[in-house]
Amino acid sequence: MARVTIEDCLKNVPSRFALVHMAALRVRQIREGADVLVKSSKNEDAVMALREIAANRIVLKKNPRKK
Repeated sequence: MARVTIEDCLKNVPSRFALVHMAALRVRQIREGADVLVKSSKNEDAVMALREIAANRIVLKKNPRKK
């Protein structure tokens, strides 16, 4: 994947709000030492998180408390 776009990510995420939330959580995990789930050369943490979401390696979990 040469360039990751918002549209690539929105194919796997229901809304832009959810995308921002997922990406922020994943960036935090990566910075705390989590393994990167897609191979790419020297990208920033935010770009790596978006690449993982676009590749459908990160999925949105539904909150069990909401009905």
